[in-house]
Amino acid sequence: MPKSGKRYTADKANAGKDPVTLADAVKQVKSFKAAKFDQTVELCMHLGIDAKQADQMLRGSLSLPHGIGKSKRVVAFCTDDKVAEAKDAGAIEAGGEELVKKIADGWMEFDVAIASPDMMRVVSKLGRALGPKGLMPSPKNDTVTPHVAQAVKDFSAGKVEFRNDSGGNVHAAVGKHSFDAQKLEENAQAFIDHITKLKPASAKGHYIKSISMSGTMTPGVAVEVG
Repeated sequence: MPKSGKRYTADKANAGKDPVTLADAVKQVKSFKAAKFDQTVELCMHLGIDAKQADQMLRGSLSLPHGIGKSKRVVAFCTDDKVAEAKDAGAIEAGGEELVKKIADGWMEFDVAIASPDMMRVVSKLGRALGPKGLMPSPKNDTVTPHVAQAVKDFSAGKVEFRNDSGGNVHAAVGKHSFDAQKLEENAQAFIDHITKLKPASAKGHYIKSISMSGTMTPGVAVEVG
């Protein structure tokens, strides 16, 4: 097992083990010695759901109050009359069969794929290519929508996508280390509130079991569960 660096070890010693308020968690993460790049700050929520049950799976998207400090490369599957509109909104590529062929041939230089509902019969050909990478458009995370241009604009600006993993954890970027503490706190609280509202009716026991916040190169800080 590789050894942790001196900076990480020092930060971990200062992090403590007991959960703290969200505001204090933000302060701790920001107090950790900055890396040579602007780290992404991420929130992880461990949920009391059975990830094997379809009705307890969580997947969606959310525009945070202050964005996440990162733009995304978005492609749009749409009819010819919507191509210009999608590109004007920020899509790096837009179209139908030609775009499908380009991706089928191996081009994957994008982060999000948007599709209008009438294009899904064409996009379905890419299931094996996009599905394993989590890039397949889906109504569950608002990437299948009749409002393609608006979706392109939202996701290009850094709209957050999330889905639970097999262990019942949900991760999301909530900003950058350079963000003002209040903006990070408000983004994190917005995400926590959103996930709280999505509690599956069939989930039993404690829904939110634990929350932690960390930077790309920092240890996690436990956050109090309200």
